[in-house]
Formats: sequence, C-alpha cells, structure tokens
Amino acid sequence: MGDNENRKVYEPRVIKNYREMIEYSIEKYADKVAYKYKKNGDLKHVEYVEKTYKQVGKDIKAFATALLNRNLEHKKIVVIGNNRYEWCVTYLAVTSGNMIIVPMDKALPDNEIENLVTRSEAEVAIFDKKYLDVMKKLKEDVNVNLQMLICMDDIVDEKIEKFSELLQKGEELIEKGNDQYEKVEINPEKMSIMLFTSGTTNEPKAVMLSQKNICANLSDFASWVKLYPTDTLLSFLPIHHTFECTVTFLYGFYSGCTVAFCDGLKYIQKNLAEYKVSVFVAVPLVLETMYKKIRKAIHDQGKDNLIQTMIKVSNVLLKCKIDLRKVIFKQILDNLGGNIRLVLYGAAPMDKETIVGFNNFGIELVQGYGLTETSPVIAAESDKEKKPGSVGLALPSLNVRIENPDENGEGEILVKGPSVMMGYYHNDEENKKAFVDGWFRTGDYGYITEDGFIYVTGRKKDIIVLRNGKNVYPQEIENLINKLSYVTESLVYQRGKDKTDTMLCAKIVYDKDLIKEKFGEKTEKEYQDSIWEEIKEINKQLPVFKHIKHITITTEPLIKTTTQKVKRYEELKRV
Repeated sequence: MGDNENRKVYEPRVIKNYREMIEYSIEKYADKVAYKYKKNGDLKHVEYVEKTYKQVGKDIKAFATALLNRNLEHKKIVVIGNNRYEWCVTYLAVTSGNMIIVPMDKALPDNEIENLVTRSEAEVAIFDKKYLDVMKKLKEDVNVNLQMLICMDDIVDEKIEKFSELLQKGEELIEKGNDQYEKVEINPEKMSIMLFTSGTTNEPKAVMLSQKNICANLSDFASWVKLYPTDTLLSFLPIHHTFECTVTFLYGFYSGCTVAFCDGLKYIQKNLAEYKVSVFVAVPLVLETMYKKIRKAIHDQGKDNLIQTMIKVSNVLLKCKIDLRKVIFKQILDNLGGNIRLVLYGAAPMDKETIVGFNNFGIELVQGYGLTETSPVIAAESDKEKKPGSVGLALPSLNVRIENPDENGEGEILVKGPSVMMGYYHNDEENKKAFVDGWFRTGDYGYITEDGFIYVTGRKKDIIVLRNGKNVYPQEIENLINKLSYVTESLVYQRGKDKTDTMLCAKIVYDKDLIKEKFGEKTEKEYQDSIWEEIKEINKQLPVFKHIKHITITTEPLIKTTTQKVKRYEELKRV
C-alpha cells in the first residue's frame, strides 16, 4: 500500500495480466471502434478503416496462434515501426501469447538497430518495410539470434513472412481446432516486455518489465484519471515509448476508448478535428508550441485585452460553479478540434503559464511523471487534485521519498512499489547502482510538499554545481528563455571562466519568421544583440549566481530523442 491509498478518486478495475484486460475489453466494448486510421496512410484519397474491439480480439488470437504454432512461446520478438494497427496487434498478441515483446525506437539509425537487436537476443523481428534491408542483413549475421522476419506491409519478397498472411494462417489454425492460445498460462511476475532506455547520455540499458508491473500501473493511473468509452485519443508520440504505450495504447484499450493514429507532427491540429479527439497525450514541447501559436493569433488580431477580460469573467463564474469556457472560448477551442476535454502530458516539466493558459480556455491539463523503469507513471495530478508546476501525487500503490534532503527539502527522488522494474537485463553493475535497500533511484532531484505534491527540479546528472556550492537547475532558466515569442528551445550549460568562477551560458534556437516579426529584418549579429538585451531582463528576475553571462544563437534544432527530450550530453559535445 502506498502513501496516497486514501486519496483515490475512482475505484479502478484491477487486472493481473494482459490476457485479462484484453478479454474484458473485447467482451464489454465488442461493437465499439477500438482503432481508426486512414487506409494505406493515403492522405489524398482518404478512406477510413475502423476496427472494433471484437475484430481486434479475433486478430490478436489469430496472430498469437500463428506465432505459437512456430514454437515461439517464451521467445523474444522485436517490433519496430510507425504507430499503426499491426503494431498494436503484434504487441498484444505477443504478450498475451506468453512471448516477450521488445519494442524499438523507429527513429534509430541502422547501426543502433543492429546493436539493440543483437543485445536483445530476439529470434523474430516484426517491422515496417522501411527496415527491410537492415533486418535482412541482421538475419544473415551468424552472431545474431534472428530466425524469422515478418513485415507489416505486403511486400514482394519470398524470404520475408507477411503479417497479413500469418494472420490468415492463424485464423485457419483456429478453425481447425488449434487451441494453443487458450492453453497458454501467463506468469505475471516474469519478464514480458524488454525496453531500451532512450540513452540521452550513454549506452541504452535494457529494462525488464513484467505484466504485473504494467497492470499495476494501469490500475493505479485509473484511480487518479478517468477515461471513458466515449473518448477518442490521438496516438502521435512514438508508440514504443513507455509513456505513449501505457497511457494512450494500453489505458485506452483498458477503458474501451477509440485510438486514432496521427498522420505526422505537422498534421496534429487537422487530426484533432477530423477524428474529434477528446483526450490528447502529449509532451510539453508540443503543447508549449501550440499555446504560443494561440497567443500569437490573439495578439495579431488585437484581442489581448478582450481575451484577458473574458478570462477574468470566466474565472469569476467558475467560482460560482458556472463553467462557460467552452462557449466563451469556442473559436480558440475549434482551432484544436473543438472536442478536447483533457490533455495528459509528461516527459519533462512544463511552463506554468502554459498550464494555466490552457485551463483558462477550458482544457484540463494533467501532468504525469515517470520513467521507463517504473512502467512508467510514478506520480500524476488527479481529476480532483491539481497543482500547476508540480508533477502531482504519488500513485496509490507507490511509496516515494526524498533521499538526503538539503535545507530546502531537495534531494534525489526514490520510489518503491509494484510498477518498479524487475531490473536491467544482464547488467548487474547498473542494477547495483539503481537500487538502495529496495528503493529505485530515479536520478531526478525534487522535493515533496506537506500535502504530498511532488516537484521535480531537474535531472541529477544535469544539475550544474557552481564553485560556491550552489546548485543551478538548467531547466528552470531554459523555461524563462523559452517564453520569448521567437525562441523555439534553449540549452543552459556551464563553462569554466577562470579558477574562481563558473560561467553560465545559453544556446538559443530561434524561429526566423518570428524574430523578424519582433525585431524587423536584421543581421544575425544584430539579432544576437537584441536577444542579449532580453536575456539581461531575464537575469534581473534571477539571483546573481543564476545569471546567464554568454549566449550563442542558431536556427538549427537541438539534438533530441523521439519523445522530444534534448540529448544534453550530445549537445554539450557540440557547444
């Protein structure tokens, strides 16, 4: 039992394994649409495909049967590709068929794919046609375990099995009385999912998760935030990533929602409207960009004062339990599809102004916090309790504490509970570092307030320790810089100035069009001078030891993971 067991908002359905979750949803929501997407990804001649829960259940059973018929029970199976129906069926068929799924990042370069497939010891790879060459090369390598290649697309290659044909084969086997799938017994305590960390600083580690880990996390999250069978979610974050996988894909399936697949980052707003999306799972960078665009449109129309007045009126009415935000801000909400009621976000802290801004317009934002190693959610705001700027409360079955807090109560966040990973695969050294007396070290610094809200101040490895012993959390200063209308992102880092001092520097990425709007047509040197004047204003808001002393500017984006987290280590090598 965790610290916040008595703060549950809902009594969740407790599930022990994926098989239980799948069987409940396909029976209870049989005729409801589980997945909706465009046929063949065609954006010009749009034809929508809809898959009901009943159909998904049949496909999971058929595909799992085809794999089990090849003696693959307990074997590891890699899946890599876009967010798509075949990916979801693969994941659920493999895990509910007592095989081990190894989801991989679709954005990895070939050499990294080769490295991770080899390290995973997988015998099967299921992939988009884009990965055909790298997988064929791997299968021919005598040092790699790969025995079988399955393409999600209907390609013409006799050496490659096709997803659609295996699905058909599974259906035929079931018709002939094959009941291997029914006979499988799931041990929820065993490794069922192997995930490689995104490796923002070093070699990715292989995280071992059990179905118990993720099912505990699903039930926990369901007691904080409710999704309804009437909800439609847009799946656009990379689905291999544990945040998207657990919150959009698995929690959506658990709740009987419809999941629509996004056509790509630049189509988000269009997709929100066409699929009538009500719940959006995102990362701060996407939301902050959206909010900046909304604010810019308001400013360009000369409506700043009008909107501020309307917000004040709306907030007074809210105190009287009258919510007219959907009416008052209809035009703004229509730009986001008109149906959004809830945005769930995580992966990094978000600017407080953006959170309050969306809330003023009638969109509830719920922040979550976690890691791959914790399945992933450790803490989240709930439908009842929110505090902008915090990452919420520890989930009901988790215990969270701060190790060696300083005078401000800050220290490393440690967590213990049923959703904490089994450990790193074949990595005793890292396992010893990761745990202390059964508590998992998150590597994040933060503090917990008296009322239980957790605040994350920064990654332990990112903290800049000045020569006077003071700690600087770069994200705090980056958030202030990123508020400048023309700044898309920034990186704060340290550089030794001389023997007595440490200099804080900032690399600032700006948008060409927006900076031109702000300062007019100028040379890069003149832009640098103008930005420096604004940085001096930001410095005035900060204690002297946090002052930025040097800046560089660029239009080239920072190096990022597929979940839009900056790879600080690689960026620091560049600067």
